[in-house]
Formats: sequence, structure tokens, C-alpha cells
Amino acid sequence: MKPNSFSRLYAHIVFSPKGRTSLLTDSIRENIHKYIYGIIVGKKCHPIAINGPKDHIHILINYPPTLNLSDLIRDIKRSSSLFINDTRKSFIKFGWQEGFGAFSVGYRELDIVKNYIMDQNEHHKKNSFKEEYFRILEDEGIQFEKDYVFEFYEGEE
Repeated sequence: MKPNSFSRLYAHIVFSPKGRTSLLTDSIRENIHKYIYGIIVGKKCHPIAINGPKDHIHILINYPPTLNLSDLIRDIKRSSSLFINDTRKSFIKFGWQEGFGAFSVGYRELDIVKNYIMDQNEHHKKNSFKEEYFRILEDEGIQFEKDYVFEFYEGEE
């Protein structure tokens, strides 16, 4: 008998619209989350939680070891941008910021991260996305320069 390989990989993914704009309005957010859910399932991954306020999104997934996480995120962003621009009536073209955050999650932390994601609207009554994201990076032990984390529109911070 040959030995088998076993894996259980989870990732917490975070990204925002270009310029950190609040384009993920209440009227379209649920449909965007459903669309992203379909993309993830189509890539043979298991979405656990998808949520976020108007200026960013959090996704928690279980994914196979054969998947390139950066490729998955690129495909989610590309396809969902097209979907948003096709369904939203606006003169402003929607696009996601180029970068993203992806953080490994242990099996024992799944419920904590899932609850954190599902409680985003309440959480952001107290903290901005910028504060939240810097805290996540610090908690994960990631070194970064605050001036180079986000893309800004001219005149913004």
C-alpha cells in the first residue's frame, strides 16, 4: 500500500477597489459576493466566508495544494471587475487595487477568522480599513512601509 498525501489549506484574502474608494455599495455588494463565491467554487476551492464594507472585501477559503493562490486572486479580481462594470450603472469604471493580502489560517482559527469576516460592518463602525489592514499586517509579522501599502487618488493622503 502506498502512503497518501493529505492537506487542509486555508487562506484569509483581503483586497480593495482602486484608490480605496467606497464603490461596493449596499445595492450591489450581495451580488458581488455571490459572483465571487461562484468563481471560487469554479476553481475547485471551498469558500467559507465572503464579506466586507463598501471599500474592501475579505474572503476565507479552503484550497487545494495544487492551486496557485496569486492566480486565484487575479482571476477573482479580473472576473468580478468585469461583472461589476457590466451590471453597475455608473460613469466610474470599477477596478480592484493591484495588490492584495493573503494570510494562512490554521484549522483551529477558522471560526475566529470566519466570525471576524462576517462581522465586518460592525467592526468598521469603530475602525477604518486602513487601521484594520495595518493591524493585520503587524499581527502577521509582515514588515511594510505605510506609504506603499495602498494606491491613492491624487490629493488623497
